[in-house]
Amino acid sequence: MGKIKVLDDLTIQKIAAGEVIERPSSVVKELIENALDANSTNITIETREGGKKYIRITDDGDGIYENDLINAFKPHSTSKLAKIDDLYNINSFGFRGEALASISSVAKVEVLTKTEKNVSGIQAFVEESKIIKQLPVGCPKGTTMIVRDLFYNLPVRRKFLKSNTVEGNYITDIVYKLALGNCGVSFKYIKDNQVVLNTSKNNNLRDNIYILLGKEFIDGLMEIQFENEDFKIYGYISNNQFYRGNRSHQYLYVNNRYVKNVGLTNIIETKYKSLIPINRFPIFVLFVYIDPSLIDVNIHPTKEEVKFVNEEEFNTKLEYIIDKTLKDNLAVPKATFTKEPIEKKDDSIPLLYEEKFYSDDYKLNINKNEDNTQILESMPIYEKDFNTYKIKHEEVIKRKEDINRIDGNRIDGEDDLKNILKRLKYIGIIFSTYIIAEDTLSNRVFIIDQHAAHERILYEKYKKEYEMEKVIIQPLLTPEIVELTDSEITMVLENIELLKNLGFVVEEFGNNSIIIRGVPVLFGEPQLKSLFLEIIDNISSIHNKNYEYRTDKIMKIACSNAIKGGDKIFSMEIQSLFEQLSQVENPYTCPHGRPTIIEILKEDVEKEFKRII
Repeated sequence: MGKIKVLDDLTIQKIAAGEVIERPSSVVKELIENALDANSTNITIETREGGKKYIRITDDGDGIYENDLINAFKPHSTSKLAKIDDLYNINSFGFRGEALASISSVAKVEVLTKTEKNVSGIQAFVEESKIIKQLPVGCPKGTTMIVRDLFYNLPVRRKFLKSNTVEGNYITDIVYKLALGNCGVSFKYIKDNQVVLNTSKNNNLRDNIYILLGKEFIDGLMEIQFENEDFKIYGYISNNQFYRGNRSHQYLYVNNRYVKNVGLTNIIETKYKSLIPINRFPIFVLFVYIDPSLIDVNIHPTKEEVKFVNEEEFNTKLEYIIDKTLKDNLAVPKATFTKEPIEKKDDSIPLLYEEKFYSDDYKLNINKNEDNTQILESMPIYEKDFNTYKIKHEEVIKRKEDINRIDGNRIDGEDDLKNILKRLKYIGIIFSTYIIAEDTLSNRVFIIDQHAAHERILYEKYKKEYEMEKVIIQPLLTPEIVELTDSEITMVLENIELLKNLGFVVEEFGNNSIIIRGVPVLFGEPQLKSLFLEIIDNISSIHNKNYEYRTDKIMKIACSNAIKGGDKIFSMEIQSLFEQLSQVENPYTCPHGRPTIIEILKEDVEKEFKRII
C-alpha cells in the first residue's frame, strides 16, 4: 500500500492558514489592509485578551455585495487580480485571496456589511470557511469583521500563543505601523475597553508622528524629499543626536505598505556610522512611491518583504539623499543646565553633589588640606555615555601571575592586583580619562580608565544594595515625564516592581507617558530621559529572560548611563578610586567586560629605548 496520500481540503486550508495567520496580530493586519483596500477613511480596531478571544475591525469602506459574500471566504478568491500579469502590477494591500479564507478556517467569524447602493446590510456567520447562517440586518455603509476564539479548532497552535499582554503588544505594533503609514485614514484602537490611539484622517505625516511617537521624535527628525521619473522618496530621518538602542523605530513604507528590506536598512545605518555611538540605531519614517511594476511584493506570505527591480539605481539615490541630508544638518550636541552652578573656591575642583543628597553610607568626606581648600574624597560622576567608548572584547585575561613578577622573578603570591591598587602612586591623567600610576615595587606603570573603573565600583555597590534590599531612593524635586508608545508603557508597567526594587519610582501618567519620581541615590541626577529610554529599549529584548538576568542587565545600563567620563579629578579622588577599586570583587573589568586597567612593564619601556636588548 502506498504511503503518499492527498490531504483533504480542510487540512490543506488549515496548513495554508498557518502561513498567513501566525497569531492574533496577523488577523488584525489582514483585516485592516482589507479595510484600506475598500477605500475606508475611518477604521476602528477593538481587541480583548490579546486578540485571542475577540477581534473587531469596523470600517466605512465600500462594503461587500451579497453575491460576492458567498465567494469571499473561499480560498484564492479576490477582487484584485484577474490574470497572472496582474501579479506584477499590484496596487492594493491584499491580492492573493487567502486572508478571509485563512481566518475563517481557524476562527469563528461574524461579518456585517452594507454597500452604498443597498438599503439594508447583511449579517453572516462563518466557520471552517463556510457561511453557516446569513440574514438581512440594519447597519451603516462599510464592513465589520468580528473574529472570535482564534485557533479554537487547533489547540496545539493555540497553546503556543504568548500571554495576552505579549499578543496585545504585537497587535499594538501592527496598528501603529498601519496608522503611521496611512495619513488620510482615521484610526481608533480600543484594547480591553481602553482607547490606545485615535488619529485623524486630516493629519499629515508630521502630525501622525507627533501623535503616535511623541514630541521628542518630531524634534529629532529631519525631513527628506527626492523625486525622479521612476520613484519618489519622502519622510523623516533622525539627526546625529537622536537614536535608540534597537531598530523598533525604523519604519519603511513602499506605496504605503509597511515592509522590511535589510539592504535598505543597512544602507541607511551605514551612513550613520561615526555619527552616532556604536550599538545605537538611527530612526526613520520613510515612504517610497514607485511604479508597482518595478517591485515584487509576492516573495513572502505576509507580504512584509519587498524586492526592487531597479535595486542598484534606487540604492544609489537613497545613499545620496541620506548622506546629503545628514551632512547638511550635522550639529554639535547642546549642553543643558537645569540648576544654578554651585559656588566653589577653586573652579577646577568639581563639586558633585550637596551632602543632603546622600545617605549616611554615601556622604561626601570633606577634609581640609594645608591651605584650607576643601578636597572631595568621593568619586565624581562621569558625563559621557559609556557606549560611546564600548569596545567588543572576546575575552579578558586576569594576569594575576604576571602582575606578581619583578624583572622575571615572582614576588609574594598575596601581592595581587588588589594589593597593588592600594599602593599605586598617582602620576597624572592623559586625554582627560586615563589615569597614569606607578608601582615601584613591581616596576610597572598602570593605565586606569577612570570611567570603566568607577563604573565597576558603582555597579558592585548598586548590586550589594539591591541584594541587601537597601537601595536608597532619591525623590526628584522635578519629576521627569517621558512619552512612550502603548507597547513601551505596557513593558514598563509589567516591570514596575523590578524597577522599584532597583530604585526607580515610576508611575503611569496618562495614556501615552510615564512619570519618573525617584532614582537610586547612588547615581545622583543622571540624564533621566535618555537613561530610561535605553532601559526600555533593552528590557524589551530581555523580557523573556529570568528575573535575575533582567535585574543585572538594568543595573549595567543604569551604571553606564549614570557615570560621566572626561571629568577632571584631583589626586585625593584618584587615590580614593584606587582604594575603592581594590575592594571590589572584580577590579579587572567594567560590568560590560571592558578592561579597567592595563599595565606597562619597565623592561618593555627599556627595550623600546634600547637600554636592554
